[in-house]
Amino acid sequence: MAQHCRHLGGIHDVIPHSLGCEECLQLGDPWLHLRVCRTCGHVGCCDQSPNRHATKHFHATGHPIIEAYDPPEGWGWCYVDELLFDLSDRPTPQL
Repeated sequence: MAQHCRHLGGIHDVIPHSLGCEECLQLGDPWLHLRVCRTCGHVGCCDQSPNRHATKHFHATGHPIIEAYDPPEGWGWCYVDELLFDLSDRPTPQL
């Protein structure tokens, strides 16, 4: 595990694709919390949700950074470096 995230420079100002987990909405499934991809704006459910769509999006795309989105909590996670970090100084993605 890295000491510093090597992917912070890849954080983009994104427009979330939806108000809920994109895949769960299509399936009619529930979620607990939402995560937004800071590379492309994909909205997926957290790892405590049954389907774990945010992590599945990372594995499918390699997009490394997510942000807590529902509600906005001001933190991010890098899947590659396995680091939690503060995003409270950055604009929160808005639909």
